[in-house]
Amino acid sequence: MTEPNEPQDQPTGDIENKEAAQQAQQAKAKSEYGASDLEHLSDLEHVRERPSMYIGDRSTRGFHHLVYEVVDNSIDEAMAEFASSVIVTVHNDNSVTVEDDGRGIPVDRHPQLSEQVGRDVSTLEGVMTVLKFGGKFSKGAYQTSGGLHGVGVTVVNFLSEWCEVEVYRDGFVWQQEYERGVPQGPVQKGQPTKKRGTKTTFKPDSQIFNVSKFNHDTLAKRLQELAFLNKGVKIIFIDDRTQEKDEFLYEQGIIEYVAHLNRATNALHPDVIFLSGITEGVGYEIALQYSEEYTENLHSYVNNINTHEGGTHVSGFKTALTRTLNNYAKKENMIKDLALSGDDFREGLTAIISTRVPEPQFEGQTKTKLGNSEVESYINSAFGEFMTKYLEENPKVAKIIIRKALLAGQAREAARKARDLLRNRKDALSGGGLPGKLRDCISKEMEKCELYLVEGDSAGGSAEGGRLRDFQAILPLRGKIINSYKAREDKVLANEEVRSMIQAIGVGIGQDQDINKRRYNKVVIMTDADVDGSHIRTLLLSFFYRQMNELVAGGHVYVAQPPLFRVVHKKNVWYVQTEEEMKNQLLDNGLADCAFVDENGDVIEGEKMEKLCRALAPLEEAIVALERRGIGLKIHAVRQDPVSQKLPVFHLVMGREEHWFPTKKELDAFLSERGLDAEPDTKIPDEGEVVDGKVIDGEASTNGQPKEEESKIEAPHIAELHEVRTINIKLGELAELGFDIQALIPQERTGCTDSRYKLRRGETETGLEDLRGLLAAVRSAGERGLQVTRFKGLGEMNAEELRETTLDPQNRTLMQVTMSDASAADDMFRILMGDKVEPRREFIEKHALEVRNLDV
Repeated sequence: MTEPNEPQDQPTGDIENKEAAQQAQQAKAKSEYGASDLEHLSDLEHVRERPSMYIGDRSTRGFHHLVYEVVDNSIDEAMAEFASSVIVTVHNDNSVTVEDDGRGIPVDRHPQLSEQVGRDVSTLEGVMTVLKFGGKFSKGAYQTSGGLHGVGVTVVNFLSEWCEVEVYRDGFVWQQEYERGVPQGPVQKGQPTKKRGTKTTFKPDSQIFNVSKFNHDTLAKRLQELAFLNKGVKIIFIDDRTQEKDEFLYEQGIIEYVAHLNRATNALHPDVIFLSGITEGVGYEIALQYSEEYTENLHSYVNNINTHEGGTHVSGFKTALTRTLNNYAKKENMIKDLALSGDDFREGLTAIISTRVPEPQFEGQTKTKLGNSEVESYINSAFGEFMTKYLEENPKVAKIIIRKALLAGQAREAARKARDLLRNRKDALSGGGLPGKLRDCISKEMEKCELYLVEGDSAGGSAEGGRLRDFQAILPLRGKIINSYKAREDKVLANEEVRSMIQAIGVGIGQDQDINKRRYNKVVIMTDADVDGSHIRTLLLSFFYRQMNELVAGGHVYVAQPPLFRVVHKKNVWYVQTEEEMKNQLLDNGLADCAFVDENGDVIEGEKMEKLCRALAPLEEAIVALERRGIGLKIHAVRQDPVSQKLPVFHLVMGREEHWFPTKKELDAFLSERGLDAEPDTKIPDEGEVVDGKVIDGEASTNGQPKEEESKIEAPHIAELHEVRTINIKLGELAELGFDIQALIPQERTGCTDSRYKLRRGETETGLEDLRGLLAAVRSAGERGLQVTRFKGLGEMNAEELRETTLDPQNRTLMQVTMSDASAADDMFRILMGDKVEPRREFIEKHALEVRNLDV
């Protein structure tokens, strides 16, 4: 580390005295702690300042959690039997609409809030803008619910660039809009309607989140799960970006959930065993089925919350299952010399436990483990009684289950003997010898040590040459390890590569796991980026998930992620992981020494230049989404409201007429004048689309001049352009910097040969005709002098490149493997590693077009 140069024109003693005085002043400032050092943040400020406290993080997890919070409110209405359907739509601009047919959020004046604020406040506004305000603190509005703290939809509003809520209640539409949590006016009473329910539309704020796009499969998985858990509730998921539409409706609920989980394996008995009931206000549903699998697949829920750490409802179920099966086996003389354990009785079990608890007590803030002690006794008693009767009435199924458990017990004994052999050889399970091919590290400080699992001896050689020997160990694996998902534990232990990993890592497997005995704090899977490498990585993940789950749960398993770009500038070389990061780097590099010259010759640079570019990035995405609808920015700009300077958000097509409205209030006023009542469509009618028996001409969605014989459509059709809300907000930011919407549109300038705008970098000058080209120009300027190339895979790297990109902690990117979604992980392993081919084929067909790097 270089030290700053010491000034030569001052005596060293003077410098030391000044430094001492500064240190004394700083120490005094730290010791003076008074009222001025404390500040009170409003609800809105606190949520935006500390979003991770409310939604987990600012990345993918928290980003998707916003949708779950709004959907959970609709599901709570369904649980209370006031709603039967939920529609979730992801729009082209990655805004989201959630609509239900429940009671609708109350819109009348709230006395308590109105008194506190000193003005009339609608209950709707309170729900959207006040934390710890809701109907779930007592049993009045909801007997059971997933949300307990009254913060969900409020937090969504606070963390959104814009949000709009429409309530269909008391025979009218009620509406309120917000920008970054701030109401843009009072609640408006709109058109009469026969509908009921709540529709919430929001756009996550790019100032808060470092991701901007929702993952279709992530949302679909959660919505399907909710449909399974709430039988009879229809959940429709529409993705405007891909034109996909999924409809989830399960009349048998978790019975179909179990069948869905077992679709990639062979069930041992055809029917799913099912129990439902209520004890002392606690409702429960339990569904189970045994399959040819060698593993347990149990998922538990409390009020639709996935309690992946279990809790009292799970322990009650397990106790009752073991007791009843054990008693039946002894009664039928099916158990001889072998004593069966609870794990034996649960091998091959797929089970769903869903409970409705009026006042759930969760252990910890994550809501992943139920703590209500009374629930254990309720489940234990009810399921034990039910299962005893079921086994007596279904002796054929009972004997199949007991025989499955007996085979599991025999395999357990065989695995125990195999582990004993390993112990006798003084391997890592007892802290002894290590596999011969392990290139161990020097350090004995476990917290610093890392083990890299690499594919083959050749890759092991490169890793050996590039590793940091002090704390990095290398274990090369030959070929593909055994598929631990489809094999019993004794067969897994017989595999040489598996034994090497067990010896090297040291925690043991199965019930013998002891996380405190691990020899390395990080176990990193490092395979090639081809088909074989992906297969080996999947096999290793399957092994850890099934046999060393405590290692995964503790956050000690990682996957090495190679960089996507290699950047060379003079003698400096660095690596960039993602496309988005590369764009940001080029933008930052260009902004460092670029200046923008506007139409008046004024020069914009520095902080103002950066603000301009940061505003243009999300604006461009929204404009592109608008253009996908067939609406050009130049045409739409003509419709801009001259007073508010906002573009129209609502588009009404009625016969040969076409109208545009910037606000819902103006749309409602127009409809009232005409005596019309219409709800917005999900999109503008496309060219050739049949609407009310008439064909829409392409001009109807652009310039409003359809052919006369094709335009006689009686009912009005309304589209809400969600992306325009984003455009309007960003236009406001541009206005603060001195630009209007015309700056985004090329202008005809008669007799002028010079460019409208200019971007200067040193002696280089680039002409621009509109602001939309500025970002690309800045990035292009930032790329000058750099050699940017897409990087090759891990398998083609030499030792030096491997160290720079994947081994050096200063540069590398490691993806931590977690157990946060065990249900999805288990389902994926069943599809990819299970016996049945059909589910695997369906998965490949569904995701084939998403492949980006295909090894052929």
